[in-house]
Amino acid sequence: MHSKTIGETAGTVWKALGAKGRVAMTALPKLVDLDVALVQQAVGWLAREEKVEFEKDGRALYVKLTASEADAFKRRGNGHGT
Repeated sequence: MHSKTIGETAGTVWKALGAKGRVAMTALPKLVDLDVALVQQAVGWLAREEKVEFEKDGRALYVKLTASEADAFKRRGNGHGT
């Protein structure tokens, strides 16, 4: 994978999380209709940039935008212009 592709996918994931809120890691690839490995790399990209946080609920792992990123999503009119 090229970093450009991962970065573009990170933008797609960021927008999906902004629109949906907390999403199970197992459901995220289907939500954005992209390859599992690519979505996982994109989530790692967002985590490195401190734009997402994780929650464990039982055996499930969830990801969501941080509060400041969720606010940024709302300010940008549902993610347009990222």
